[in-house]
Amino acid sequence: MSIRGGFFVVLDGIDGCGKSLHSRLLNEELLAAGYRTFRTMEPSNGVIGRFIRHSLLRSQKTDPEIEALLFAADRFDHLHYEILPSLKRGRVVVSDRYFHSSLAYQGAQGVDLDWIRELNSFAIKPDLSIYLDLPPDIGLQRKRGPSSVLEKFELQKKVREAFLQLASSGEMILVDANGPINDVKQRILSITLNALRDEREKAAYSDSSPERHDTPE
Repeated sequence: MSIRGGFFVVLDGIDGCGKSLHSRLLNEELLAAGYRTFRTMEPSNGVIGRFIRHSLLRSQKTDPEIEALLFAADRFDHLHYEILPSLKRGRVVVSDRYFHSSLAYQGAQGVDLDWIRELNSFAIKPDLSIYLDLPPDIGLQRKRGPSSVLEKFELQKKVREAFLQLASSGEMILVDANGPINDVKQRILSITLNALRDEREKAAYSDSSPERHDTPE
């Protein structure tokens, strides 16, 4: 496992791409495989996260810089009260959204990406970040429940472009989400299990490596 003791997986993408569904399915598959897990999301269930989800995203559109500040504040709370404690207990944390959502959504609205990165400099890097790619017209058709102020077609197109850039840069692994649910599920599970296996092998190699000692002359 990673140096934090657990393993941190993030599923991200535009609205309607299936993040919530596939984070639940991945969590169920990992539990069935014998892993101890913790499933979570952003906005979180903390005070700031609940405000974002139930007030900010349901009301009149505000400045994207304010959105970035509030999402960063919620992320700080989320990280310290949910994610890090779960990782330290050796759990596989599966999160529906994380840091890359800020780069994609607020970046797509013209907020400086370097500023967003600096604002989130406290945020630990996930062990695995998966981007679920889907055309925005299909995503908006699939979307269920109350709409948010960010669910506009033109904005979602820009958000998708931002996510595609993050995937092409190697920060995220792209999974085509425009297919049968089971196919997408199996692809996500395969990527995650391979990443977990690689991490376990690295940890085993590190533990078995002989310590270096200076030989007295």
